[in-house]
Amino acid sequence: MIIGGNATVFVSNMDNAVRFYTEVLGLRLTNRFGDHWATVDAGKGLTIGLHPASPKYPAPGTKGSMMLALEIGISIEQATARLTERGVRIGGIVRDLAGSFAACEDPDGNPICLWEVAQTVPESELAHSAGRTSSP
Repeated sequence: MIIGGNATVFVSNMDNAVRFYTEVLGLRLTNRFGDHWATVDAGKGLTIGLHPASPKYPAPGTKGSMMLALEIGISIEQATARLTERGVRIGGIVRDLAGSFAACEDPDGNPICLWEVAQTVPESELAHSAGRTSSP
């Protein structure tokens, strides 16, 4: 039934948003309709829709305007270094069982989480996801 969709981010300036998501983050612009709508391909089936600010929706950068989690294909250290060179402020790296994470924001202050997926999933988590518990 459902064949696709997108995560929508409300933006205050379409040109700045498109530049950030394509030139800074390196995502591919898939379409743009002036200042009315644009989409970027974030890979692995994730499409990000960029929507101009409107009184009907949360203001850009405010609660409810969106948070994106973007899986990265390089180390978290490499990703944060590249983005820092491009003027993005990174909120530090956090490591946990699922991988390594770093927080940043788009030009409107919308939160973005960068995620370096853990290389291996513990056996106990695999068993849990299959509805089983692992034996001791």
